Amino acid sequence: MRSGAKVAVVGGVFAVVAGGVGYGGYNLWNGVTGGDSAVATRSEAVPEKRSGPVTPEETTATAKDFLAAWAAGESDRAAQLTNDPVAAGPALLAYKEGAKVSKAVITPGTPVGTKVPFTVRATVSYEGVSKDLSYASELTVVRGTTTGRPLVRWRPAVLHPKLTAGATLRTGTAKVASVKAVDRNGVELTEEKYPSLGLIIDTLRQRYGARAGGTTGVETWIDSGSETVADTPLLVLRKGKPGTIETTIDAGTQAAAEKAVKAYSRAAVAAVEPSTGAIRAVANSPAEGFNTAFQGAQAPGSTMKIVTSAMIMQHGLGGPGSPVECSPEASWKGVTFHNLGHSSFKGGTLAKAFRTSCNTAFLKKALGPLGEKDLEDGALGETARRYFGIGLTWQVGVQAWDGSVPVSQGGETAASYIGQGKVTMSALNVASLSATVRDGGFRQPYLVAKEYGDREFATAERLPGEIASGLRQMMKETATEPDGTATRAMAGVPGPKGAKTGSAEVDGQGTSNSWFTGYSGDLAAAAVVEAGGHGGDAAGPVVARVLKAG
Repeated sequence: MRSGAKVAVVGGVFAVVAGGVGYGGYNLWNGVTGGDSAVATRSEAVPEKRSGPVTPEETTATAKDFLAAWAAGESDRAAQLTNDPVAAGPALLAYKEGAKVSKAVITPGTPVGTKVPFTVRATVSYEGVSKDLSYASELTVVRGTTTGRPLVRWRPAVLHPKLTAGATLRTGTAKVASVKAVDRNGVELTEEKYPSLGLIIDTLRQRYGARAGGTTGVETWIDSGSETVADTPLLVLRKGKPGTIETTIDAGTQAAAEKAVKAYSRAAVAAVEPSTGAIRAVANSPAEGFNTAFQGAQAPGSTMKIVTSAMIMQHGLGGPGSPVECSPEASWKGVTFHNLGHSSFKGGTLAKAFRTSCNTAFLKKALGPLGEKDLEDGALGETARRYFGIGLTWQVGVQAWDGSVPVSQGGETAASYIGQGKVTMSALNVASLSATVRDGGFRQPYLVAKEYGDREFATAERLPGEIASGLRQMMKETATEPDGTATRAMAGVPGPKGAKTGSAEVDGQGTSNSWFTGYSGDLAAAAVVEAGGHGGDAAGPVVARVLKAG
Protein backbone atom coordinates (compact mmCIF):
# COMPACT_ATOMS: atom_id res chain seq x y z
CA MET A 1 0.00 0.00 0.00
CA ARG A 2 1.33 3.40 -0.93
CA SER A 3 1.58 6.18 1.61
CA GLY A 4 -1.38 8.56 1.77
CA ALA A 5 -3.95 5.83 1.08
CA LYS A 6 -5.60 3.33 3.39
CA VAL A 7 -8.16 0.61 2.83
CA ALA A 8 -9.41 -1.42 5.78
CA VAL A 9 -12.08 -4.09 6.08
CA VAL A 10 -13.37 -4.74 9.59
CA GLY A 11 -16.52 -6.75 10.18
CA GLY A 12 -17.91 -5.90 6.74
CA VAL A 13 -17.43 -2.16 7.23
CA PHE A 14 -14.75 -0.61 5.08
CA ALA A 15 -13.18 2.81 4.82
CA VAL A 16 -11.48 4.40 1.83
CA VAL A 17 -9.34 7.44 2.45
CA ALA A 18 -7.55 9.26 -0.36
CA GLY A 19 -5.54 12.32 0.55
CA GLY A 20 -2.16 13.92 0.12
CA VAL A 21 -1.24 15.11 -3.33
CA GLY A 22 -4.63 14.56 -4.91
CA TYR A 23 -5.49 13.09 -8.29
CA GLY A 24 -2.56 11.82 -10.34
CA GLY A 25 -0.18 11.89 -7.36
CA TYR A 26 -0.67 8.20 -6.64
CA ASN A 27 -2.68 5.21 -7.74
CA LEU A 28 -4.94 3.55 -5.20
CA TRP A 29 -5.85 0.71 -7.51
CA ASN A 30 -2.67 -1.32 -6.90
CA GLY A 31 -3.15 -1.12 -3.18
CA VAL A 32 -6.75 -2.30 -3.42
CA THR A 33 -6.35 -5.18 -5.88
CA GLY A 34 -2.89 -6.36 -4.89
CA GLY A 35 -0.82 -4.72 -7.62
CA ASP A 36 -0.18 -5.34 -11.32
CA SER A 37 0.30 -9.05 -10.87
CA ALA A 38 -3.18 -9.38 -9.47
CA VAL A 39 -4.60 -7.50 -12.43
CA ALA A 40 -2.71 -9.69 -14.86
CA THR A 41 -3.96 -12.81 -13.17
CA ARG A 42 -7.53 -11.59 -13.53
CA SER A 43 -7.13 -10.85 -17.23
CA GLU A 44 -5.45 -14.18 -18.02
CA ALA A 45 -7.85 -16.41 -16.11
CA VAL A 46 -11.40 -17.00 -17.30
CA PRO A 47 -13.50 -16.90 -14.16
CA GLU A 48 -16.61 -18.97 -13.85
CA LYS A 49 -19.73 -16.93 -14.62
CA ARG A 50 -21.66 -16.60 -11.39
CA SER A 51 -25.40 -16.26 -11.01
CA GLY A 52 -27.90 -15.67 -8.28
CA PRO A 53 -28.10 -12.81 -5.78
CA VAL A 54 -25.03 -10.74 -5.04
CA THR A 55 -23.39 -11.94 -1.83
CA PRO A 56 -22.41 -9.67 1.10
CA GLU A 57 -18.75 -10.37 0.35
CA GLU A 58 -19.21 -9.33 -3.27
CA THR A 59 -21.05 -6.18 -2.23
CA THR A 60 -18.26 -5.14 0.13
CA ALA A 61 -15.43 -5.92 -2.27
CA THR A 62 -17.05 -4.31 -5.33
CA ALA A 63 -18.00 -1.13 -3.49
CA LYS A 64 -14.51 -0.92 -1.98
CA ASP A 65 -12.83 -1.22 -5.38
CA PHE A 66 -15.17 1.28 -7.04
CA LEU A 67 -14.89 3.90 -4.31
CA ALA A 68 -11.11 3.55 -4.17
CA ALA A 69 -10.77 4.01 -7.94
CA TRP A 70 -13.13 6.99 -7.84
CA ALA A 71 -11.29 8.57 -4.89
CA ALA A 72 -8.00 8.16 -6.77
CA GLY A 73 -9.44 9.96 -9.80
CA GLU A 74 -9.18 6.87 -12.02
CA SER A 75 -12.39 7.43 -13.95
CA ASP A 76 -11.81 4.68 -16.54
CA ARG A 77 -11.04 2.08 -13.89
CA ALA A 78 -14.02 3.08 -11.77
CA ALA A 79 -16.31 3.06 -14.83
CA GLN A 80 -15.33 -0.53 -15.64
CA LEU A 81 -16.59 -1.53 -12.21
CA THR A 82 -20.10 -0.35 -13.15
CA ASN A 83 -22.78 -1.97 -15.29
CA ASP A 84 -22.71 1.00 -17.70
CA PRO A 85 -19.10 2.10 -18.25
CA VAL A 86 -20.03 4.10 -21.38
CA ALA A 87 -22.16 6.48 -19.31
CA ALA A 88 -20.16 6.27 -16.10
CA GLY A 89 -16.75 7.09 -17.60
CA PRO A 90 -17.51 10.63 -18.84
CA ALA A 91 -19.46 11.42 -15.66
CA LEU A 92 -16.59 10.34 -13.42
CA LEU A 93 -14.12 12.30 -15.52
CA ALA A 94 -16.32 15.40 -15.37
CA TYR A 95 -16.45 15.05 -11.60
CA LYS A 96 -12.67 15.42 -11.49
CA GLU A 97 -12.03 17.88 -14.29
CA GLY A 98 -15.29 19.79 -14.73
CA ALA A 99 -15.99 20.23 -11.04
CA LYS A 100 -12.29 20.90 -10.30
CA VAL A 101 -12.15 18.36 -7.47
CA SER A 102 -8.56 18.17 -6.33
CA LYS A 103 -9.05 15.64 -3.53
CA ALA A 104 -11.76 13.29 -2.34
CA VAL A 105 -12.18 11.54 0.99
CA ILE A 106 -14.85 8.84 0.79
CA THR A 107 -16.11 7.10 3.93
CA PRO A 108 -18.46 4.16 3.40
CA GLY A 109 -20.96 3.03 5.97
CA THR A 110 -22.39 -0.39 6.76
CA PRO A 111 -23.88 -2.18 3.73
CA VAL A 112 -27.63 -2.82 3.89
CA GLY A 113 -28.21 -5.75 1.59
CA THR A 114 -26.66 -4.72 -1.72
CA LYS A 115 -26.81 -1.00 -0.93
CA VAL A 116 -23.75 0.78 0.44
CA PRO A 117 -24.14 4.29 1.90
CA PHE A 118 -21.14 6.58 1.95
CA THR A 119 -20.11 10.14 2.62
CA VAL A 120 -17.89 12.29 0.44
CA ARG A 121 -15.71 15.20 1.47
CA ALA A 122 -14.37 16.63 -1.75
CA THR A 123 -11.99 19.56 -2.01
CA VAL A 124 -12.85 21.91 -4.87
CA SER A 125 -10.01 24.17 -6.08
CA TYR A 126 -10.28 26.98 -8.61
CA GLU A 127 -8.16 30.07 -9.21
CA GLY A 128 -6.28 29.71 -5.94
CA VAL A 129 -9.40 29.18 -3.82
CA SER A 130 -10.20 25.80 -2.22
CA LYS A 131 -13.28 24.76 -0.28
CA ASP A 132 -14.79 21.49 0.95
CA LEU A 133 -17.96 20.06 -0.58
CA SER A 134 -19.47 17.44 1.72
CA TYR A 135 -22.51 15.25 1.11
CA ALA A 136 -23.88 11.71 1.43
CA SER A 137 -24.87 9.25 -1.28
CA GLU A 138 -25.19 5.50 -1.84
CA LEU A 139 -24.51 2.83 -4.42
CA THR A 140 -26.07 -0.53 -5.22
CA VAL A 141 -24.18 -3.63 -6.33
CA VAL A 142 -25.84 -5.82 -8.99
CA ARG A 143 -24.78 -8.86 -10.97
CA GLY A 144 -23.72 -8.17 -14.56
CA THR A 145 -26.14 -9.71 -17.04
CA THR A 146 -23.45 -10.90 -19.47
CA THR A 147 -20.43 -11.54 -17.25
CA GLY A 148 -22.05 -12.48 -13.97
CA ARG A 149 -19.60 -10.15 -12.22
CA PRO A 150 -20.73 -8.02 -9.28
CA LEU A 151 -20.87 -4.41 -10.51
CA VAL A 152 -22.03 -1.03 -9.26
CA ARG A 153 -25.41 -0.16 -10.76
CA TRP A 154 -24.68 3.09 -12.53
CA ARG A 155 -26.77 6.16 -12.03
CA PRO A 156 -25.58 9.77 -11.86
CA ALA A 157 -26.87 10.15 -8.28
CA VAL A 158 -24.03 7.90 -7.13
CA LEU A 159 -21.66 10.82 -7.69
CA HIS A 160 -24.01 13.34 -6.07
CA PRO A 161 -27.62 12.79 -4.92
CA LYS A 162 -28.86 15.80 -6.93
CA LEU A 163 -27.18 14.73 -10.16
CA THR A 164 -29.55 13.49 -12.89
CA ALA A 165 -29.12 12.08 -16.39
CA GLY A 166 -27.75 14.71 -18.75
CA ALA A 167 -26.55 16.93 -15.91
CA THR A 168 -22.91 17.54 -14.95
CA LEU A 169 -20.95 19.04 -12.09
CA ARG A 170 -19.21 22.32 -12.93
CA THR A 171 -16.96 24.77 -11.12
CA GLY A 172 -16.12 28.21 -12.46
CA THR A 173 -17.44 31.71 -12.82
CA ALA A 174 -21.18 31.61 -12.24
CA LYS A 175 -23.41 32.03 -15.29
CA VAL A 176 -25.33 34.82 -13.58
CA ALA A 177 -25.00 36.73 -10.36
CA SER A 178 -26.56 35.28 -7.23
CA VAL A 179 -29.87 36.82 -6.23
CA LYS A 180 -31.67 37.74 -3.07
CA ALA A 181 -35.34 36.94 -3.46
CA VAL A 182 -37.67 39.02 -1.32
CA ASP A 183 -41.36 38.83 -0.59
CA ARG A 184 -43.90 41.55 -1.33
CA ASN A 185 -42.84 43.43 1.81
CA GLY A 186 -39.11 43.14 1.23
CA VAL A 187 -38.55 40.17 3.59
CA GLU A 188 -35.73 37.96 2.32
CA LEU A 189 -36.80 34.48 1.20
CA THR A 190 -34.22 31.75 1.72
CA GLU A 191 -34.29 28.03 1.05
CA GLU A 192 -33.22 27.38 4.64
CA LYS A 193 -36.32 29.08 6.03
CA TYR A 194 -38.71 28.24 3.18
CA PRO A 195 -37.54 24.90 1.69
CA SER A 196 -40.17 24.80 -1.06
CA LEU A 197 -38.78 28.00 -2.55
CA GLY A 198 -35.28 26.63 -3.17
CA LEU A 199 -35.90 25.43 -6.71
CA ILE A 200 -38.01 28.49 -7.48
CA ILE A 201 -35.28 30.89 -6.36
CA ASP A 202 -32.74 28.97 -8.48
CA THR A 203 -35.03 29.31 -11.50
CA LEU A 204 -35.61 33.02 -10.91
CA ARG A 205 -31.87 33.52 -10.73
CA GLN A 206 -31.27 31.65 -13.96
CA ARG A 207 -34.04 33.48 -15.82
CA TYR A 208 -33.82 37.00 -14.46
CA GLY A 209 -30.57 37.27 -12.52
CA ALA A 210 -28.82 39.12 -15.34
CA ARG A 211 -31.24 42.04 -15.04
CA ALA A 212 -31.45 41.99 -11.25
CA GLY A 213 -28.07 43.69 -10.79
CA GLY A 214 -25.18 42.20 -8.88
CA THR A 215 -21.86 40.67 -9.92
CA THR A 216 -20.92 37.05 -10.54
CA GLY A 217 -18.78 34.97 -8.21
CA VAL A 218 -17.10 31.56 -8.43
CA GLU A 219 -19.27 28.54 -7.68
CA THR A 220 -19.70 24.80 -7.99
CA TRP A 221 -23.06 23.85 -9.45
CA ILE A 222 -25.01 21.10 -11.18
CA ASP A 223 -25.46 22.11 -14.79
CA SER A 224 -28.85 20.73 -15.79
CA GLY A 225 -27.95 20.64 -19.48
CA SER A 226 -31.36 22.10 -20.28
CA GLU A 227 -32.53 25.66 -20.90
CA THR A 228 -35.85 24.90 -19.23
CA VAL A 229 -34.46 23.32 -16.04
CA ALA A 230 -32.66 25.50 -13.52
CA ASP A 231 -29.08 24.75 -12.52
CA THR A 232 -28.50 23.80 -8.89
CA PRO A 233 -25.86 25.75 -6.92
CA LEU A 234 -23.85 23.57 -4.52
CA LEU A 235 -20.91 25.61 -3.24
CA VAL A 236 -19.76 29.23 -3.31
CA LEU A 237 -15.98 29.57 -3.55
CA ARG A 238 -15.94 33.32 -3.98
CA LYS A 239 -18.98 35.49 -3.46
CA GLY A 240 -20.25 38.00 -5.95
CA LYS A 241 -22.68 40.78 -5.20
CA PRO A 242 -26.24 39.45 -5.28
CA GLY A 243 -29.00 41.19 -7.17
CA THR A 244 -32.52 41.53 -5.77
CA ILE A 245 -35.64 39.96 -7.26
CA GLU A 246 -39.02 41.02 -5.88
CA THR A 247 -41.62 38.26 -5.74
CA THR A 248 -45.32 38.30 -4.88
CA ILE A 249 -44.86 35.79 -2.04
CA ASP A 250 -46.09 36.74 1.42
CA ALA A 251 -43.62 35.42 4.00
CA GLY A 252 -46.26 34.73 6.66
CA THR A 253 -48.56 32.86 4.30
CA GLN A 254 -45.58 30.97 2.89
CA ALA A 255 -44.52 29.85 6.36
CA ALA A 256 -48.03 28.53 7.04
CA ALA A 257 -48.06 26.68 3.72
CA GLU A 258 -44.69 25.04 4.46
CA LYS A 259 -45.94 23.81 7.85
CA ALA A 260 -49.27 22.62 6.45
CA VAL A 261 -47.85 20.28 3.78
CA LYS A 262 -45.25 18.82 6.17
CA ALA A 263 -48.02 16.73 7.72
CA TYR A 264 -48.08 14.55 4.57
CA SER A 265 -45.42 12.66 2.64
CA ARG A 266 -46.68 13.90 -0.74
CA ALA A 267 -48.70 17.11 -0.82
CA ALA A 268 -48.79 20.50 -2.55
CA VAL A 269 -50.54 23.81 -1.98
CA ALA A 270 -50.70 27.16 -3.78
CA ALA A 271 -52.34 30.44 -2.79
CA VAL A 272 -53.39 33.33 -5.07
CA GLU A 273 -54.76 36.82 -4.48
CA PRO A 274 -58.05 36.99 -6.46
CA SER A 275 -57.98 40.75 -6.98
CA THR A 276 -54.55 40.73 -8.67
CA GLY A 277 -53.49 37.16 -9.49
CA ALA A 278 -50.39 37.55 -7.29
CA ILE A 279 -49.15 34.23 -5.91
CA ARG A 280 -48.85 34.49 -2.13
CA ALA A 281 -47.57 31.00 -1.29
CA VAL A 282 -46.40 27.74 -2.83
CA ALA A 283 -45.30 24.69 -0.88
CA ASN A 284 -44.56 21.04 -1.57
CA SER A 285 -43.85 17.91 0.42
CA PRO A 286 -41.21 16.78 -0.22
CA ALA A 287 -39.84 20.31 -0.56
CA GLU A 288 -36.97 19.38 -2.86
CA GLY A 289 -37.30 18.19 -6.42
CA PHE A 290 -40.40 18.49 -8.58
CA ASN A 291 -42.61 21.54 -7.98
CA THR A 292 -45.94 19.68 -7.89
CA ALA A 293 -47.89 22.76 -6.78
CA PHE A 294 -47.07 24.53 -10.06
CA GLN A 295 -46.22 21.71 -12.47
CA GLY A 296 -48.29 18.75 -11.32
CA ALA A 297 -50.70 17.59 -14.03
CA GLN A 298 -53.21 15.57 -12.04
CA ALA A 299 -56.91 14.78 -12.21
CA PRO A 300 -58.55 17.43 -9.97
CA GLY A 301 -61.60 15.39 -9.00
CA SER A 302 -64.76 17.20 -7.99
CA THR A 303 -63.07 20.59 -7.69
CA MET A 304 -63.71 20.56 -11.46
CA LYS A 305 -67.41 20.93 -10.70
CA ILE A 306 -66.72 24.66 -10.38
CA VAL A 307 -66.11 24.73 -14.13
CA THR A 308 -68.84 22.18 -14.85
CA SER A 309 -71.36 24.31 -12.95
CA ALA A 310 -70.30 27.35 -14.96
CA MET A 311 -70.80 25.34 -18.16
CA ILE A 312 -74.27 24.22 -17.07
CA MET A 313 -75.30 27.79 -16.34
CA GLN A 314 -73.61 29.14 -19.49
CA HIS A 315 -75.70 26.80 -21.67
CA GLY A 316 -78.97 27.39 -19.82
CA LEU A 317 -79.18 23.88 -18.38
CA GLY A 318 -79.78 25.06 -14.84
CA GLY A 319 -78.66 27.18 -11.89
CA PRO A 320 -78.21 26.78 -8.13
CA GLY A 321 -81.96 26.37 -7.55
CA SER A 322 -82.62 23.95 -10.41
CA PRO A 323 -84.10 20.60 -9.33
CA VAL A 324 -81.86 17.55 -9.68
CA GLU A 325 -81.95 13.89 -8.77
CA CYS A 326 -78.96 12.36 -7.01
CA SER A 327 -79.06 8.62 -7.63
CA PRO A 328 -76.36 6.24 -6.29
CA GLU A 329 -75.24 5.46 -9.86
CA ALA A 330 -75.57 6.81 -13.39
CA SER A 331 -74.43 5.36 -16.73
CA TRP A 332 -73.30 7.11 -19.87
CA LYS A 333 -72.36 5.29 -23.08
CA GLY A 334 -71.44 2.09 -21.34
CA VAL A 335 -69.60 3.65 -18.39
CA THR A 336 -71.13 3.59 -14.90
CA PHE A 337 -70.38 6.37 -12.42
CA HIS A 338 -71.17 6.40 -8.71
CA ASN A 339 -71.08 8.75 -5.76
CA LEU A 340 -68.64 8.44 -2.88
CA GLY A 341 -70.17 5.88 -0.55
CA HIS A 342 -73.02 5.42 -3.07
CA SER A 343 -74.82 8.34 -1.42
CA SER A 344 -78.07 9.71 -2.87
CA PHE A 345 -80.95 12.12 -2.27
CA LYS A 346 -84.28 13.06 -3.86
CA GLY A 347 -85.94 16.42 -4.30
CA GLY A 348 -82.76 18.47 -4.14
CA THR A 349 -81.20 21.29 -6.13
CA LEU A 350 -78.01 21.78 -8.11
CA ALA A 351 -76.65 23.78 -5.16
CA LYS A 352 -77.20 20.78 -2.88
CA ALA A 353 -75.57 18.48 -5.43
CA PHE A 354 -72.59 20.85 -5.49
CA ARG A 355 -72.16 21.14 -1.72
CA THR A 356 -72.61 17.39 -1.17
CA SER A 357 -70.52 16.60 -4.28
CA CYS A 358 -73.07 14.38 -5.99
CA ASN A 359 -71.50 13.10 -9.21
CA THR A 360 -74.61 11.58 -10.72
CA ALA A 361 -76.69 14.77 -10.43
CA PHE A 362 -74.07 16.69 -12.41
CA LEU A 363 -73.86 14.02 -15.08
CA LYS A 364 -77.62 13.90 -15.50
CA LYS A 365 -77.78 17.68 -15.72
CA ALA A 366 -75.08 18.00 -18.34
CA LEU A 367 -75.09 14.89 -20.50
CA GLY A 368 -77.04 14.26 -23.69
CA PRO A 369 -80.52 12.80 -23.28
CA LEU A 370 -80.05 12.83 -19.51
CA GLY A 371 -79.99 16.64 -19.64
CA GLU A 372 -82.15 19.24 -21.29
CA LYS A 373 -80.00 19.39 -24.45
CA ASP A 374 -76.88 17.90 -25.96
CA LEU A 375 -73.51 19.51 -25.37
CA GLU A 376 -70.54 19.03 -27.64
CA ASP A 377 -67.64 17.00 -26.26
CA GLY A 378 -65.50 20.15 -26.21
CA ALA A 379 -68.00 22.29 -24.26
CA LEU A 380 -66.25 21.91 -20.90
CA GLY A 381 -62.88 22.88 -22.36
CA GLU A 382 -64.45 25.93 -24.03
CA THR A 383 -65.86 27.12 -20.71
CA ALA A 384 -62.56 26.44 -18.95
CA ARG A 385 -60.61 28.53 -21.46
CA ARG A 386 -63.18 31.27 -21.96
CA TYR A 387 -63.79 32.15 -18.33
CA PHE A 388 -61.08 30.45 -16.23
CA GLY A 389 -58.00 30.74 -18.47
CA ILE A 390 -57.36 27.00 -18.27
CA GLY A 391 -55.39 25.82 -21.29
CA LEU A 392 -54.10 29.27 -22.18
CA THR A 393 -50.37 30.01 -21.89
CA TRP A 394 -49.62 31.23 -18.39
CA GLN A 395 -46.49 33.36 -17.89
CA VAL A 396 -46.06 32.81 -14.16
CA GLY A 397 -42.34 33.60 -14.06
CA VAL A 398 -41.20 30.02 -13.49
CA GLN A 399 -42.29 26.74 -15.04
CA ALA A 400 -45.96 25.99 -14.46
CA TRP A 401 -48.65 23.73 -15.91
CA ASP A 402 -51.40 25.69 -17.66
CA GLY A 403 -54.11 23.10 -17.04
CA SER A 404 -55.74 20.99 -19.73
CA VAL A 405 -59.35 20.15 -20.56
CA PRO A 406 -59.04 18.43 -23.93
CA VAL A 407 -61.86 17.48 -26.28
CA SER A 408 -63.20 14.09 -25.20
CA GLN A 409 -65.56 11.40 -26.41
CA GLY A 410 -68.07 9.01 -24.90
CA GLY A 411 -67.45 8.04 -21.32
CA GLU A 412 -64.43 10.35 -21.13
CA THR A 413 -66.74 13.34 -21.54
CA ALA A 414 -68.76 12.25 -18.54
CA ALA A 415 -65.60 11.61 -16.54
CA SER A 416 -64.29 15.08 -17.35
CA TYR A 417 -67.34 16.73 -15.78
CA ILE A 418 -66.30 15.31 -12.41
CA GLY A 419 -62.59 16.02 -12.84
CA GLN A 420 -61.47 12.64 -14.13
CA GLY A 421 -60.72 11.34 -17.63
CA LYS A 422 -58.11 13.43 -19.42
CA VAL A 423 -58.59 16.61 -17.38
CA THR A 424 -55.36 17.60 -15.61
CA MET A 425 -54.69 20.46 -13.21
CA SER A 426 -52.09 21.63 -10.72
CA ALA A 427 -52.80 23.07 -7.29
CA LEU A 428 -52.08 26.50 -8.79
CA ASN A 429 -54.66 25.93 -11.53
CA VAL A 430 -57.32 24.89 -9.03
CA ALA A 431 -56.48 27.80 -6.70
CA SER A 432 -57.05 30.04 -9.70
CA LEU A 433 -60.54 28.53 -10.18
CA SER A 434 -61.51 29.72 -6.70
CA ALA A 435 -59.83 33.07 -7.26
CA THR A 436 -61.80 33.55 -10.48
CA VAL A 437 -65.08 32.85 -8.69
CA ARG A 438 -64.21 35.17 -5.81
CA ASP A 439 -63.20 38.10 -8.07
CA GLY A 440 -65.70 37.39 -10.84
CA GLY A 441 -63.00 37.12 -13.48
CA PHE A 442 -59.74 35.34 -14.29
CA ARG A 443 -56.46 37.05 -13.43
CA GLN A 444 -53.46 35.02 -14.47
CA PRO A 445 -51.42 33.95 -11.44
CA TYR A 446 -47.89 35.35 -11.38
CA LEU A 447 -44.86 35.11 -9.11
CA VAL A 448 -42.86 38.09 -10.41
CA ALA A 449 -44.06 41.21 -12.21
CA LYS A 450 -44.53 40.96 -15.98
CA GLU A 451 -41.61 43.36 -16.46
CA TYR A 452 -39.28 40.47 -15.59
CA GLY A 453 -38.73 38.88 -18.99
CA ASP A 454 -41.18 41.25 -20.71
CA ARG A 455 -43.96 38.69 -20.37
CA GLU A 456 -47.56 38.97 -21.51
CA PHE A 457 -50.21 37.61 -19.16
CA ALA A 458 -53.03 35.37 -20.35
CA THR A 459 -56.49 36.96 -20.33
CA ALA A 460 -60.03 35.59 -20.32
CA GLU A 461 -63.59 36.94 -20.32
CA ARG A 462 -65.09 37.85 -16.98
CA LEU A 463 -67.77 35.53 -15.70
CA PRO A 464 -71.30 36.72 -16.54
CA GLY A 465 -72.90 38.18 -13.41
CA GLU A 466 -75.44 35.41 -12.84
CA ILE A 467 -72.82 32.70 -13.26
CA ALA A 468 -70.40 34.42 -10.86
CA SER A 469 -73.05 34.94 -8.19
CA GLY A 470 -74.35 31.39 -8.66
CA LEU A 471 -70.89 29.90 -8.18
CA ARG A 472 -70.22 32.04 -5.11
CA GLN A 473 -73.53 30.93 -3.60
CA MET A 474 -72.77 27.26 -4.13
CA MET A 475 -69.20 27.54 -2.85
CA LYS A 476 -70.42 29.46 0.22
CA GLU A 477 -72.98 26.75 1.02
CA THR A 478 -70.31 24.07 0.60
CA ALA A 479 -68.23 25.85 3.25
CA THR A 480 -71.03 26.77 5.67
CA GLU A 481 -74.10 24.49 5.41
CA PRO A 482 -74.32 21.47 7.77
CA ASP A 483 -74.26 19.02 4.86
CA GLY A 484 -71.47 20.86 3.01
CA THR A 485 -68.44 18.66 2.40
CA ALA A 486 -66.10 21.57 3.21
CA THR A 487 -67.88 22.93 6.28
CA ARG A 488 -65.76 21.14 8.88
CA ALA A 489 -62.43 22.11 7.32
CA MET A 490 -63.52 25.75 6.81
CA ALA A 491 -65.08 26.15 10.27
CA GLY A 492 -62.42 28.54 11.61
CA VAL A 493 -61.83 30.42 8.36
CA PRO A 494 -63.20 34.00 8.33
CA GLY A 495 -65.74 35.06 5.73
CA PRO A 496 -66.64 35.85 3.12
CA LYS A 497 -65.64 32.33 2.22
CA GLY A 498 -66.38 29.49 -0.15
CA ALA A 499 -64.93 26.09 -0.96
CA LYS A 500 -65.14 22.88 -2.97
CA THR A 501 -63.85 19.41 -2.14
CA GLY A 502 -62.65 16.70 -4.50
CA SER A 503 -61.44 13.12 -4.56
CA ALA A 504 -59.64 11.91 -7.66
CA GLU A 505 -59.33 8.22 -8.39
CA VAL A 506 -55.96 7.38 -9.93
CA ASP A 507 -55.30 4.13 -11.79
CA GLY A 508 -53.59 1.56 -9.62
CA GLN A 509 -53.88 3.68 -6.47
CA GLY A 510 -55.76 2.15 -3.58
CA THR A 511 -56.83 5.44 -2.03
CA SER A 512 -57.94 8.47 -4.04
CA ASN A 513 -56.07 11.77 -4.07
CA SER A 514 -57.53 14.42 -1.78
CA TRP A 515 -58.30 17.83 -3.34
CA PHE A 516 -59.63 21.00 -1.76
CA THR A 517 -59.95 24.60 -2.89
CA GLY A 518 -61.42 27.64 -1.22
CA TYR A 519 -61.24 31.36 -0.65
CA SER A 520 -61.45 33.74 2.29
CA GLY A 521 -61.43 37.48 1.80
CA ASP A 522 -58.85 38.30 -0.87
CA LEU A 523 -57.01 34.98 -0.78
CA ALA A 524 -57.74 31.74 -2.61
CA ALA A 525 -55.88 28.46 -2.22
CA ALA A 526 -55.92 24.85 -3.35
CA ALA A 527 -54.15 21.73 -2.15
CA VAL A 528 -53.72 18.13 -3.21
CA VAL A 529 -52.64 15.31 -0.91
CA GLU A 530 -51.72 12.14 -2.76
CA ALA A 531 -53.64 9.11 -1.48
CA GLY A 532 -55.27 11.41 1.08
CA GLY A 533 -58.83 10.19 0.50
CA HIS A 534 -61.74 12.61 0.88
CA GLY A 535 -60.96 16.23 0.07
CA GLY A 536 -62.20 17.61 3.37
CA ASP A 537 -60.14 15.20 5.45
CA ALA A 538 -56.59 15.80 4.17
CA ALA A 539 -56.33 18.67 1.68
CA GLY A 540 -59.01 20.68 3.51
CA PRO A 541 -56.96 21.37 6.66
CA VAL A 542 -53.97 22.36 4.48
CA VAL A 543 -56.00 25.00 2.63
CA ALA A 544 -57.70 26.21 5.81
CA ARG A 545 -54.34 26.78 7.52
CA VAL A 546 -53.10 28.83 4.58
CA LEU A 547 -56.29 30.90 4.36
CA LYS A 548 -56.17 31.68 8.07
CA ALA A 549 -52.58 32.89 7.74
CA GLY A 550 -53.45 35.16 4.83
